[in-house]
Amino acid sequence: MYGYLLPRCGSVADAEDLTADTFMAAVAAVKRPDPPAVSVPWLIGIARHKLVDHWRRSERERRGFAAVGPDQPDDPWEELLDASAAYSALARLPGPQRAALALRYFDGLTVSEIADQLDRTVQGTETLLVRARAALRRIYREEAA
Repeated sequence: MYGYLLPRCGSVADAEDLTADTFMAAVAAVKRPDPPAVSVPWLIGIARHKLVDHWRRSERERRGFAAVGPDQPDDPWEELLDASAAYSALARLPGPQRAALALRYFDGLTVSEIADQLDRTVQGTETLLVRARAALRRIYREEAA
C-alpha cells in the first residue's frame, strides 16, 4: 500500500499515515459482521478513498493558509530532476485537479470511474481533467523556467 500511495501523495510522511489509515480501516471492516472478502483490489480501493479524503483535507488547509499569507517557495533542489518537478507541480494543483489527474494517470481509471470516485458528473469530470492538465503544464513550465 505504501508503494501505491507514495507517488500519489508525494510525501513520505503522508504516505506512511495513509498506509496506516488504510490498514486500520481494513481491520475495522473485517471485524464487522459479514466482513468483505479481503483482496488486493479491495485494499487499494480503501487506500484510494483515504487518498481522496487526504486531498480534500489538504485543499481545505491550503485555502485556509492562502487566506493567512503566501505559500513558502518550494525547495529549488527538487527541480533538478524532471520527476521531482512534475510531482512538485502536481502537488501545487488544487485538490480536485490533483485527485483527478492521479486517478486518471496513476491509477488508469476512466473518466466515468473518476467521476464516481469524486462524486462528480462525467461532463464535470472531463472539464476538470482538461483544466487540470492545462494547469499542470503551466505550473511545470513556471518551475522549469
